[in-house]
Amino acid sequence: MQHVDWVALIVFVLLFAFITWLGFAAARWRRGDLDLLHEWGLGGRRFGTVVTWFLIGGDLYTAYTFIAVPALAFGAGAVAFFAVPYTIVAYPIFFLVFPRIWYVCHKHGYITAGDFVRGRFGNRWLALAVTVTGIVATMPYIALQLVGLQVVIGGLGISSAGWGGDLPLIIAFVILAAFTYSSGLRAPASIAIVKDILIYLTAFTAIVVIPIELGGFGKIFAAVPPPKLLLAVPGAGTTGAYSAYATLAVGSALALFLYPHSMTGILAASSGGAVRRNAALLPGYSLMLGLLALLGFFAIAAGVASMPEYAQGFKEFGNNFAVPALFLHSFPSWFVGIAFAAVGIGALVPAAIMSIAAANLYTRNIHREFINRNPTDRQEAQMAKVVSLVVKFGALVFILLIPTQYAIYLQLLGGIWIIQTLPAVIGGAYTRWFNDWALLVGWAVGTVLGTWMAAAANLTPIYPLHIGSFTFPGYTALFTVVLNLALAIVLTPVFNALWGGRASLDETAAADYRP
Repeated sequence: MQHVDWVALIVFVLLFAFITWLGFAAARWRRGDLDLLHEWGLGGRRFGTVVTWFLIGGDLYTAYTFIAVPALAFGAGAVAFFAVPYTIVAYPIFFLVFPRIWYVCHKHGYITAGDFVRGRFGNRWLALAVTVTGIVATMPYIALQLVGLQVVIGGLGISSAGWGGDLPLIIAFVILAAFTYSSGLRAPASIAIVKDILIYLTAFTAIVVIPIELGGFGKIFAAVPPPKLLLAVPGAGTTGAYSAYATLAVGSALALFLYPHSMTGILAASSGGAVRRNAALLPGYSLMLGLLALLGFFAIAAGVASMPEYAQGFKEFGNNFAVPALFLHSFPSWFVGIAFAAVGIGALVPAAIMSIAAANLYTRNIHREFINRNPTDRQEAQMAKVVSLVVKFGALVFILLIPTQYAIYLQLLGGIWIIQTLPAVIGGAYTRWFNDWALLVGWAVGTVLGTWMAAAANLTPIYPLHIGSFTFPGYTALFTVVLNLALAIVLTPVFNALWGGRASLDETAAADYRP
């Protein structure tokens, strides 16, 4: 690894010190009683359009995104750009579905997707399935934020080897745990504003300065090997990379807002109108994501992989080191410190929201449902605070002791698992027609089959579906959620005929789903 860049490190530490102060100061922002779960875990549901935009954007566009998407473009080429249409497709879904969910959750005091499913279908086991899926899918996501943080710390010249290399990571997450415990969702909401300003500054500066240094976009694209510029043309009897790309974009879009951290950001909004306005405004992040993906091609054109000063970084972090190497090569140390701090802060914001979301789920839909059915408000909030610490500690131990590749595998599986909650959550936003036990069977079959398909595909997200002599490669999550939904549709009339309808268990009314 290159020597320690002291100027970049000092800038990085100063910015981290500022967001640490901001995280603790946030407890006094829009002051509320943090011994109430909706105040601690949802910010009192008082975030307007602008704060919600920063919060959800900071939630979805994570440190690992900023490292991994350009790394995928650097290593695999054009397929990395699936992230742009995927985030664009997600927002019409967001606009249509989630204001309805916000209204009903606000009316009934629901804090999690598990609360909504419990109230809508009256089945604690279906709610438990949604809850466990959300927690399990979120844990590796938190761990991957540490990967992004590790990479930029390595880029500053601090080796990741041994406990000395792990110490900065441990310090960062102790800080994260402390301000999340004390300030709840207000901390990542306030820090997200700083993070996004830094990320936009970094992205737009890079997209202007680096092409000038490299001689223009024409020279950049000329330097990229042709197979990386376009998806491979499918051969006979298969749709090849085309269907893989399309289904990956569509399936990821369907799953995006089902994650607990996404739902937490949405339910923290002050109104359904704020949610709708964000559906229109959030595609601005997709523009930034497209620019960030181009950094992978910039790194190819700059030839950073062949530079001896970055050889150790690529050895330790693989293609994930492409962006840090590019910035170290292209910018003065003070700007490198700003850019690396943007990525580092981009790890803390989503990690905080994810841990809060997982804690909300456990507290409301496991502890309250199965262990202590009548907690006081203070006991409920205290339980969530403790669980948020446990979740962060678990993610830290995982990334320190387990090879990073396993966290990546689990995150890929998490996408397959979380989409299985779609019929209950998104379907439930529109209809109570489904039988709750039919939904539970569909969820179980989709989860088990999706896990098997991912294992059969060597823990990659694309499964080659054979239909006669034709092969249709596609995103496993999309295949399995279609089967999940089909089973729920087929089994609903069967179960209703056997046991009778269960509409009377619905706590909600049609009027609850609109303003």
